[in-house]
Amino acid sequence: MNEDFFETLQTKESSLPERTAEQISRLIVERQLTHEDKLPSEFELAEMLNVGRGTVREGVKLLVARNVLEIRRGKGTYIAQNPGEVPDPLGFAYYPDQFRLAMDLLEVRGQVEPWVARAAAERAREDDLKVLRETCSVVEQDILAERDHSEHDVQFHVAIAKCTQNLVVPKLIPIITYAVTLFVSLTESRLKTETLVGHREILDAICDRDGERAAKEMAQHIEYNRVMLERILKERKPEEH
Repeated sequence: MNEDFFETLQTKESSLPERTAEQISRLIVERQLTHEDKLPSEFELAEMLNVGRGTVREGVKLLVARNVLEIRRGKGTYIAQNPGEVPDPLGFAYYPDQFRLAMDLLEVRGQVEPWVARAAAERAREDDLKVLRETCSVVEQDILAERDHSEHDVQFHVAIAKCTQNLVVPKLIPIITYAVTLFVSLTESRLKTETLVGHREILDAICDRDGERAAKEMAQHIEYNRVMLERILKERKPEEH
């Protein structure tokens, strides 16, 4: 059996809207469309793909649900900011014990993010460093003004991931995003000083192109989170009995 057989079998089993969605996805890749680009109109796609407009509409709905496309009111259908990425791809929000999840996420982050920080220091472009400095500054402003800093904290870690120039690392961003947001929530933002200092140390190491120091500072930053979570868990246990 050859590859054509499997391709034919897959095509027969897929519905017409599914195949249309796949064709639109290929179009996005082939034309190298980005979130700034508008998708061709429903009529144009129907002509292009030789299907009915209703089928195009169903195919587009499938891609919107997969976060490949987004519909902007009054403007049309555009490519999503990060096509195919969803906020919680692994369903972390449905784990009943979020503290246990947080500790397990810390274990994984402790292995992955120091390497990410090292790679960021070694490979970041100047425009990447500019974004990193800006996001670090915004987090500091939030903390000093006693505002919720979780959203910008996430952006700081996302900016580090993008500095690596690695095609796979950005795909880990939804996991990092969920983890950072969860830690800020569970620790009730108690690590404000540690966050200020930790982010600044990581930033300085990356900007100095010091990969070893960047990895060390990231590991320390994650360790602060682990220690604080353990402390909170100990505080909670007497209340549970």
